Amino acid sequence: MNTGAKITAFAAALAATFGTAYGVGTAVGPAAPERSSAAHSEHEDPAPSGHGGHPDATPGGLQITEAGHTLDLKTPRVTAGEKTEVRFAVRDRDGRQVTSYRREHGKELHLILVSRDLVTYRHLHPTRAADGTWSTPVDLPTAGTYRVFADFTPDTENATDLTLGADLAVSGTYKAPAPPKPSATTTVDGYTVTLNGDLRPGEASALTLDVSRAGRPVTDLEPYLGAYGHLVALRSGDLAYLHVHPNGEPGDGTTEPGPGISFTATAPSDGTYRLFLDFQHRGTVRTAAFTVRTGPKAAAETPKPTTTGETGGETGGETTGETTGEHGDGDHRH
Repeated sequence: MNTGAKITAFAAALAATFGTAYGVGTAVGPAAPERSSAAHSEHEDPAPSGHGGHPDATPGGLQITEAGHTLDLKTPRVTAGEKTEVRFAVRDRDGRQVTSYRREHGKELHLILVSRDLVTYRHLHPTRAADGTWSTPVDLPTAGTYRVFADFTPDTENATDLTLGADLAVSGTYKAPAPPKPSATTTVDGYTVTLNGDLRPGEASALTLDVSRAGRPVTDLEPYLGAYGHLVALRSGDLAYLHVHPNGEPGDGTTEPGPGISFTATAPSDGTYRLFLDFQHRGTVRTAAFTVRTGPKAAAETPKPTTTGETGGETGGETTGETTGEHGDGDHRH
């Protein structure tokens, strides 16, 4: 994986439509080495590359089989609120489980779990057995249909990055959440994250996310998976997915450890997108969530960033989080 902007696009089933501008929802905190989350809850080349290709390319993750590889979800159903293990494998065109992968950002495979309503988000790093079976513990808070995205590169000649997707059913009583309220800022565990820039359809654009705490800029962000921040964006309606890497990397001589984390991203179309930023500070990885609207009406509808750090979550109050250890109900696992 190079240091250019890597944009991944992949899609799932029907999702709830969010607001018409930036909006703040819940923030989920991952667990490497510690995790902080709310209840619900990948520098320099601006040209799109990676799984999704350019904006006109067919998004990845739309199918369970691609380029001779198939995602075999061995655990198609789990129960909401119960800690359980999700198991899966990637099979080659001969039906054999793949056991050789190239490492990307320190991991052989990245697993994303997202609910259709785009409220619950998990970025997991499962463990692979010798026979090619992957497994990871999960604890999903609400019932409904979730999308499982496996992001990987098989270690074969001329192999390319792949993103395969499958649906995961979570049983239990389902209640649709309220849409996030519009805002260009969100808070998680006392950290305020402000989103600057516009996500544009079919055009590379700059996004900068500034991190502060107690009114002061955070200038000592820590590397996490080889970067000061990782950004995932999902399109409401079909969960088309952008995995965007930051511009620059720790140790390159130019990239500062905050407060700003810059990205170059291209949206595949007009629409409403949910953004999840992972960043690490003082040994804890946290995730800040936003909603972004693209298209002709976006400029008029988008509120300007504020400096108060106050946000409107699902209940109109400040988004908070809880912290668990590495082996808790983590959103990021190693």
